[in-house]
Amino acid sequence: MSAHHHGSRGNAPGGVRGHAPLARLLLLLSFTLLFTLPPGTVRAEVRGEDPTEAMVRQIAKDLRCAVCQNQSVYESNSDLAKDMLSVIRQKVAAGEPEANIRDYFFQRYGDYIYLEPTTTGMNSLLWGAPFAGLALGGVALWLAMRQWRKKNLETNPPPPPATDAAMRERIQKELDQVRL
Repeated sequence: MSAHHHGSRGNAPGGVRGHAPLARLLLLLSFTLLFTLPPGTVRAEVRGEDPTEAMVRQIAKDLRCAVCQNQSVYESNSDLAKDMLSVIRQKVAAGEPEANIRDYFFQRYGDYIYLEPTTTGMNSLLWGAPFAGLALGGVALWLAMRQWRKKNLETNPPPPPATDAAMRERIQKELDQVRL
């Protein structure tokens, strides 16, 4: 090859040119994810944070802001969420257990206050209904197919088996004719 080809752009040894589109794609994907994620998703946690503040954050992240749409108390900027966060801080500072703090909000707002739905009470029906529906549908399908097969066999009985001597003799003759 000529020296011109070795020095030309994109023909570097090792096929470096082939990796450029992949690098551009990864860069584009990174920027797309960075700018399309909702605010607060890429929040860095504070190192050396006070343990009580970590507990406040954990409780507040699991509770739904009562006036926001599907936003946690910790992420919301509404006045109610700020008040709820203040109550959580006071209760944690007073040494109340996490379960008592969650129950305090549950008593005031019901199951709605939890971002993660519970599987107790009426919610257990909601969790179990799809599986029960699938099971009932499967049983209904099995029964329908069984009934359809039974009706089909009654109206179209299977042909008798071809094992009698006359049939075997006929098959042998046809095979002998083919083997010329």
